[in-house]
Amino acid sequence: MSTSHQRSTPTQDSVRRQNLGALLRYVHVAGDTSRAELTNQLGLNRSTIGALTADLAGAGLIDEGTPQETGRAGRPSLVVRPRSSRVYGYALSIEVDRLRAARVGLGGKVLDSRELPRPHGTAVRDTVATLAGFVHDMQRATPPDGVFVGSGIAVSRMMRHADGVVRVLPAAVSAADGVAVAAGTSAAAAAGAAGIVADLGVALGAELGLDRPPVVGAVADLAALAEHTRGAAAGLDNVVHLHGDAGISAGIIADGRRVTGHGGHGGEVGHMVVNPQGRECGCGSRGCWEMEIARHVPLERDAVRACVDAARRGDPAARATLRQAADWLGFGVANLVNVFNPTAVVFGGALRELYLAGAAQVRGRLATMALPACREHLRLRTPLLGDDAPLVGAAELAFERLLADPLETADS
Repeated sequence: MSTSHQRSTPTQDSVRRQNLGALLRYVHVAGDTSRAELTNQLGLNRSTIGALTADLAGAGLIDEGTPQETGRAGRPSLVVRPRSSRVYGYALSIEVDRLRAARVGLGGKVLDSRELPRPHGTAVRDTVATLAGFVHDMQRATPPDGVFVGSGIAVSRMMRHADGVVRVLPAAVSAADGVAVAAGTSAAAAAGAAGIVADLGVALGAELGLDRPPVVGAVADLAALAEHTRGAAAGLDNVVHLHGDAGISAGIIADGRRVTGHGGHGGEVGHMVVNPQGRECGCGSRGCWEMEIARHVPLERDAVRACVDAARRGDPAARATLRQAADWLGFGVANLVNVFNPTAVVFGGALRELYLAGAAQVRGRLATMALPACREHLRLRTPLLGDDAPLVGAAELAFERLLADPLETADS
């Protein structure tokens, strides 16, 4: 048999690096963990776990200590803790109505944060200075022995994440950037005309003097990553996270992996046509899902909350509006459930309040439109991380390089 078709045997060093990454990732997600639990979960023997934790502790990535009193006889297993105060990354978020930044420690602990409203009409390119100012301000409070491992940016609407170039759909341009765009204009032409194609990663990296530019991801995609890692969808490998933020986009987890589509342009489910005779959309089509919902309630947090409050006070018009909007919400969800067969659908952003107020309509549509094999196991949830999900997801991007090769990254 030709050796050219045989797999190369992993070297001792590659296996060690893989095990170091697996151990640090487990502690990063789970938090304080005993050596005994690590031995059980990672399938490694006690001596190997001891050697790995010694390496990670020596690099300043974890601490080890005795647990609190357990009441059990015998010597307790040492507890491994992420060094959250020392090892950190920056998470940034560009949303329709606000700009946010956080310094996040290993283990997902938010150590510092900043936030400002994003004025209507502020183009994406004009947010770089503000975000860089946030980071510079937070840097003053970092410990002198701190280890910076990377940064991530969550951006609303469409973007191409492979190279950090952000592209905004015409509908999003109109809503978020205050630019009038003719119906039917292509996304690329509208973005070019409005001057909102911005290489955010490179621009921010240069502003901050970073050797490696921040990694860029879509808000819905990163919210899905966050909820799947440490939120409402933890432990579930097939998830659709719907994010309402002037429109509707989706973060999709399939078999435990993010599905972002070619060039990062996947997940624009708001432009799924649900009514061919419906209203004209900024994308050039008619009856897009987000347009049919927005015909009743604008997909903005404050607008949805105002409608919900009015309905709770007994306003019959508000109640009827919510029922109609929630019915369209359920219509689209049923289609997505039939396509992706997820274990859970999570409703984030402005869709959280709409779902909570109209859960009966959503479930009614699922009962009549979703295939039994796709709905019988389905869980409908709201984000455990709330509005912080995109920021938490951006932090996960920041830590990815460290978790893939802990010692190499910590030393660089």
